[in-house]
Amino acid sequence: MRKNKSVLLSTPYILWMLVFTLIPLGVVGYYALTDPETGGFTLSNIWELGKYLPVLGQSVLYSLASALICLILGYPVAYYIAHRGPIVQKILYMLVMLPMCMSFLLRTLAWVGLLQDTGIINSFLQAIGIGKLQLIRTPGAVILGMVYNYLPYMILPLYATLVKLDHRLIEAAEDLGCTPAKTFVKVILPLSVPGIFSGITMVFVPAVSTFYISQKLGGTDTVLIGDLIERLFKQGDNPNLGAALSLVLMALVFVCTGIMSRFGGEEEGGVIV
Repeated sequence: MRKNKSVLLSTPYILWMLVFTLIPLGVVGYYALTDPETGGFTLSNIWELGKYLPVLGQSVLYSLASALICLILGYPVAYYIAHRGPIVQKILYMLVMLPMCMSFLLRTLAWVGLLQDTGIINSFLQAIGIGKLQLIRTPGAVILGMVYNYLPYMILPLYATLVKLDHRLIEAAEDLGCTPAKTFVKVILPLSVPGIFSGITMVFVPAVSTFYISQKLGGTDTVLIGDLIERLFKQGDNPNLGAALSLVLMALVFVCTGIMSRFGGEEEGGVIV
């Protein structure tokens, strides 16, 4: 009886996964392994991916850089929020989530207005006599856009981990003579490893597949894997090759997520050295 009830309750989820996950993945796999002209089975699309490895490498590099910067910026913010009172925590938590309520496109376009040659920042620099700087259409602008858009995805899991830390362990370390810095390195940081891995995963996965940020803030030489896939599908040049690239990107995301989950899972209870 209980088994039948469990199957019944899981049916909506199974149908959801089938319709919106497994079937789309099957369609992508079908186009990735078929010839665009004859429709027959072929591996030519897969073999052709070798020439796009520099684009994939650049995408991974930008995503890792943005994840690292998000970690450096997000950890102190999450730590500060976790050590405030309940009411202040709720207010600060809401402020972190507030930008996510705005359209992703509008947030990116706002940076275009700030960084462009006639934008607010360059206008201010000219007014104080520094002159214009090349702020937009640079790799730095792309990474800045990623960091701004995905920073909340780093702060939230870190906060969720830090707020649940057992403060008795911190008090014990202080009673044993640890300085605040040593307490952080020996106790707090190891215990927050699961949140760190979760945050890196949540930033890296959307960053590696993004395309709008690079189009608006990057230059002509800033082409990421998401831009390439969009062109192949949107312009109709070779959707089969685009499907093959999507398949490789999905595999990369699954592998990275698995690695992060593996290491994060091993540190579930935290390690105190």
